[in-house]
Amino acid sequence: MSHTDEQPGAPSAGALAHRVPDLGALELLLAVARLGSLGGAARELGITQPAASSRIRSMERQLGVALVDRSPRGSRLTDAGALVTDWARRIVEAAEAFDVGAQALRDRRDSRLRVAASMTIAEYLLPGWLLALRAQRPDTAVSLHAGNSTVVAERLLSDEADLGFVEGLTVPTGLDSVVIAHDRLIVVTAPGHAWSRRRRPLEAPELAATPLILRERGSGTRQVLDAALGGLARPLIELSSTTAVKAAAVSGAGPAVLSELAVGEELAMRRLVRVPVEGMALARDLRAVWPTGHRPTGPARDLLSLTRG
Repeated sequence: MSHTDEQPGAPSAGALAHRVPDLGALELLLAVARLGSLGGAARELGITQPAASSRIRSMERQLGVALVDRSPRGSRLTDAGALVTDWARRIVEAAEAFDVGAQALRDRRDSRLRVAASMTIAEYLLPGWLLALRAQRPDTAVSLHAGNSTVVAERLLSDEADLGFVEGLTVPTGLDSVVIAHDRLIVVTAPGHAWSRRRRPLEAPELAATPLILRERGSGTRQVLDAALGGLARPLIELSSTTAVKAAAVSGAGPAVLSELAVGEELAMRRLVRVPVEGMALARDLRAVWPTGHRPTGPARDLLSLTRG
């Protein structure tokens, strides 16, 4: 016999539901025992006295015994009622313990938030969102895993993250999403590079023929560039973070393709120069993502609302 089989003679859950009064009725009985008044018990529980009387009568019919003697002087438990009240107290206490335990589980869930974000979002947008979340939820502990869009999807689908952010052209399989911002990739190079002085915009064939400092395959940045160049981008160096690509470009190693969000300071200080381009689709949506059918709740929902504020 498996552990799910019922023991011979054991009442089924359905039978118990018909024979055991509900928690509301048991709480009413306990209030009558404590207050000695059906009217007082009704007021304490926020119901009318006729409704309380009806509930007591229904419970008596269900159990087949009289529970309460009613008189002008008040309500008194019968002997059977006193015994049932003792049993009822244990059931109500167990239900209260159950509720407290369930609340503790909810509190534990709501006291942490696991975020997975692709690199550009993690480096340039997420810090501000998390600062705003801290103001709303100071007791929520946040852990952040930064990686490319493929890694973000893997962590969400293996229940290692509660909310993710990606930058690619498509939503990874198994995830739902919402667009939270827009971005554009730009070509940049150090001031000493020949492209820093050109006036004619770069076109796709020339960019595809030039070795570039690139993010690794699987990143949203690389996905957008490969789509714009028909998969023909030539890596001079492949690096796994936006900061590393930017540093290599600043050092003069070669041209790079980066998010416009990532290079504002370097462009303003002329450590990098923007190279004009035309005829290439380098715009992209930034998305929040989560497992299909599991809309974010708790702190994840709050963070999601902050990204769209």
